[in-house]
Parts: sequence; structure tokens; C-alpha cells
Amino acid sequence: MGQADATGGKRTKSLTEQAYAILRERIITGALPPGADVSEPELAEDLQMSKTPVREALGRLCVEGFMEAYPRRGYRVSPVTIKDMNDLFSVRGVLEGTAAALAAENLTVAEMDQLDELADASYVMGEEVSTRTFIARNEQFHALIAQGSRNQRLSTLVMSHLEECARLFHMGTRVRDINPETNNDHHRILVHLRARDAEKARQAIMEHNENTRKGLLSALIANGRADLTL
Repeated sequence: MGQADATGGKRTKSLTEQAYAILRERIITGALPPGADVSEPELAEDLQMSKTPVREALGRLCVEGFMEAYPRRGYRVSPVTIKDMNDLFSVRGVLEGTAAALAAENLTVAEMDQLDELADASYVMGEEVSTRTFIARNEQFHALIAQGSRNQRLSTLVMSHLEECARLFHMGTRVRDINPETNNDHHRILVHLRARDAEKARQAIMEHNENTRKGLLSALIANGRADLTL
């Protein structure tokens, strides 16, 4: 491969990564809502790119389950289904419960102090900046506990499920105020972590996941979200 070919390949890859990052962020934050139809030409024009990196980015998003491809029709943002939501939180609860039990034995005092700061995160409903910050700090709280398990494989699994939940969190913060529930649950989890009580830490974080699932599902149904399907 010549110098020009190599440079062109790197540039295409870089543009693909850019397109992927932008589109994934739009899907997660709801700028591209569940069920939205998109096309390569429209996205290429919007992103000021050629079709190739956009097509590759869309293909990657399809593999990850964020998009669905329809031959000769384009693409659609994957819907959020009740079954997917229930399945996701079910698995996440088991993973995080195990991580929290291990973290109770392995977290340092400095890490628990950091968790204390993250547990106080809050947002203003309808305000985009504070909502993004709140969701990021919530993810950091759960990620730090997963890392505290000192089991890299387990931590990686927890992180992948947290990333899948991000779109649900953005949907949820728009229809209900979860500040009190989240803060109370996070501080309760931390109490058991500081006490080095593995079983109570496990139970607390599993209950927190269930509270989140129930609250999110009830709020989305009550608000008649058309993008939530069976």
C-alpha cells in the first residue's frame, strides 16, 4: 500500500469514528429518538462528510443494537422495548450486586470519599447541561464501585450495561425527578460499603437497580411515550 493509500485509509477511519461518536451521542441523548428514520445522504450532508464514513458508522451502530437497517429504505433508530428494559436491568442488577459485594472488601477510603461526592449529584428537569452532568456522575458512581471489585472482567461487563442504560436515563430524567431517589439510594449503598458489609452492599445496589427500573418504566408509561414499545 502506498503512502497516499495509507493516509486516505486513516482519514476514512478517523471520519468514521467521528460520525459514529456524533450519531451515538445523538441516539443516547434523544436528539435522534427511538423510531426515527435516517438516511445516509441526509446524515452525510448534515455531518459534512462523504457517505462512506457515515455508512460505516451506521453499520457499527446496527451491530451494537442502536440502529436497524432496512434495505433500500435507509435506517431507523432502534425502539426501546419494555422487555429489553426489564432484561437489561435484570442482568445489570446481578452484575452490580456481585461487584458491590467485592467492592465492600476492596475499596480504599479515598475511593469511598469519591463515591460520597458523586452521590450528591443533581440536575434540573429540562435543563440539558445539568442533566448531562448528572447522568455522567451517576455512571461514574456505578463505575467506581465496579472498578472497586478489582475484577476487570466483571467491571467491563458492568460498564457495557451502564452504557446501554444511558439512553434510558436520558429518557427518564425528562419525565420525572429522580434526584431524591438516586441520592438516597447511592448514600445507602455507600453506608454498607464503608461498613465493609458485602451482603448488605449487594442487596442495596440490587434494590437501587430495581427502584430505577420500576420508576423509569412507570414514568414512561404514564407519560405515554410513543417510543416505548412492547
